[in-house]
Amino acid sequence: MSVVDRLFPEPLPSVADLKARFPNRALADDAMVTRVGPSPTGFMHIGTLYTGRICAQFARRTGGVSILRIEDTDKKREVDGAVGFIIDAFDQFDVAFDEGADRNKTDRGAYGPYRQSHRGDIYQAFVRSLVEQGLAYPCFSTGDELNAMREQQKASSIRTGYYGKWALWRDRPEADVVAALDAGIPFVIRFRAPGNHETKLTFTDLIAGERDLPENDVDTVILKSDGLPTYHMAHVVDDHLMGVTHVIRGDEWFSSVPTHLQLFDALGFDRPHFAHIAPIMKMDGTSRRKLSKRKDPEATVGYFEELGYPSEAVMDYLLTLMDPEFETWRADNPDAASWDFELTMKGLQSSSGPLFDFDKLGSISRDVIAGLSSDAVYTRLLGWATTHDADLAGLMTSEKDKVTDILSIERGGPNARKDFAMWSGIKPDLAYFFDDRFDLSRETAQQMLDYLTPDELGRLVQEFLDSYDPSDDSATWFGKLKELGGKHGFALRPKDYKKNPDDYKGAVSDVAKIFRVLLTGRERSPDLYSVMQVMGPDQVARRCALVF
Repeated sequence: MSVVDRLFPEPLPSVADLKARFPNRALADDAMVTRVGPSPTGFMHIGTLYTGRICAQFARRTGGVSILRIEDTDKKREVDGAVGFIIDAFDQFDVAFDEGADRNKTDRGAYGPYRQSHRGDIYQAFVRSLVEQGLAYPCFSTGDELNAMREQQKASSIRTGYYGKWALWRDRPEADVVAALDAGIPFVIRFRAPGNHETKLTFTDLIAGERDLPENDVDTVILKSDGLPTYHMAHVVDDHLMGVTHVIRGDEWFSSVPTHLQLFDALGFDRPHFAHIAPIMKMDGTSRRKLSKRKDPEATVGYFEELGYPSEAVMDYLLTLMDPEFETWRADNPDAASWDFELTMKGLQSSSGPLFDFDKLGSISRDVIAGLSSDAVYTRLLGWATTHDADLAGLMTSEKDKVTDILSIERGGPNARKDFAMWSGIKPDLAYFFDDRFDLSRETAQQMLDYLTPDELGRLVQEFLDSYDPSDDSATWFGKLKELGGKHGFALRPKDYKKNPDDYKGAVSDVAKIFRVLLTGRERSPDLYSVMQVMGPDQVARRCALVF
């Protein structure tokens, strides 16, 4: 048995058969085939959602194909259930791919399997071909030997890596390889790098532009001892067989481009276009750094679901990070689907490490919720609460009509309320409508209204109740408050009133503040007339009785 047969003892498909199995796609010349390749090593990073949407957006705009490929060859780091997290997250944020893995462990598309761990024979066939051509070789160096080599390189202040004289198995005699195989020593397969580190490679990235990078001379591992490939080999084979035209990925892979181009060339594959995306950043003190799943809760997609940001608001916000022109486009097209926005590589070039801004996300989210009908808000809030807040879900189902009325306040029309940025923030604004959830003592109310004496407060409230008629329309109700303000102007004058005290004549807002405090326990609330209409006269009277 030859050395190659001993390295690959199981039957493998031929390279020719594989090329026939994955024919070229019949697409227009300008159609883009893109892919996103998350690894199931934990909860999904917001950067993966970000990149996935970019890939899908370009493919959809050009009439191409977008692919979801699960890159699960690192079995040591794989987390059980993580593939489901990934697929669910893309579904939740309406990032649909034309091909790829789905929740039921089935594939959509003719270029699968779309889980790399299911494509082992494909990779091994191409690695075997490289070994047969002398473009790759087995390496039997142990972990201890590699660590010792690395320490020696560091001690000598030279570049670390498996290259040149440090590539101990690169040109070993066949007899040594046979002896190692006979001894059962585990091995990996390394690519025989053809580069010279002192020579520059000129490379054009669709985002970063033309760059000069050192050629690769490190003999990179392309097949691990478990028979699965590294990312370097797997993505090159998959991108070619799946017909990927544009590799859009994070810029942490930029330094690996020389290695990847060498592999494309060695395998006889056409090179795709590359576009390396700057990562989402955050301020840490006075410096910028990448979002980290270990340090930053907002780095994880599930964080936004837990807080209850509407998915379309999160996606609109991410699009503003991708391309600053999106914000202007959204203002001009408030009701259009974000998929209609024409994302460009030029736009991505202007997003050099965009900073995550919760204030901006909140503003977008408030606009999204403000644009929803009360029925839609009820349905979506209940959906969120069912998973994340059982108490709120119980209140909403047991008091559906009243909760719907509450959510209808100042909803609809051009000046819809914008006080909700996420579903988790709505519960406190529901709670004060229910007596068993409302907690305001007489002492607290008087402290909040301490510019009025107890007698003045009681007299003013009684006069309001004497004239209050829940059948009044808002104009009549407003007129009564205005009259009350004029009558009790001096008593209502705020302590911090800076003009001549004698000029103060009272204001409707000052009267309204009193009833906001008594009815809601707050100095700010939605439209007070609507609040009273939802509460009804009995509840209004009970709350006002607190001052007597």
